[in-house]
Amino acid sequence: MLWGCFSSVGTGKLVRIEGMMDGIKYREILEGNLFQSSRDLRLGWRFTFQQDNDPKHTAKATLEWFKGKHLNVLEWPSQSPDLNPIGNLWYDLKIAVHQRNPSNLKELEQFCLEEWAKIQVARCAKLIETYLKRVAALIAAKGGSTKY
Repeated sequence: MLWGCFSSVGTGKLVRIEGMMDGIKYREILEGNLFQSSRDLRLGWRFTFQQDNDPKHTAKATLEWFKGKHLNVLEWPSQSPDLNPIGNLWYDLKIAVHQRNPSNLKELEQFCLEEWAKIQVARCAKLIETYLKRVAALIAAKGGSTKY
């Protein structure tokens, strides 16, 4: 399993998660990688973080962690995976890594890191720019499936 982040100016860190992901591990990943990514991407301290409503993301301790760090978290509609733009990057990464045909876990991890770093800024920017279109499509579909 991987954790990654991105903004309109490119990809942030990509981290391999060992074992099961729970709320504690999620907060450790955020602590160790989110701020470094925000510095690397030159986001400053006034960025808004987006995540879906996975229980470890919405756990009381996680929400308190965000509050304690004074981070803005985008309120996310329930049952709305179509809206999450990182899903497109996970798909891109999967295709790129598959084409390289890794033969073991070490190669798989290395190829993931290399391909994540190759994702173009324009691709990231486009995904952020289309967010409002995703919301409009979801509303038009009355909460049903969209092309996204």
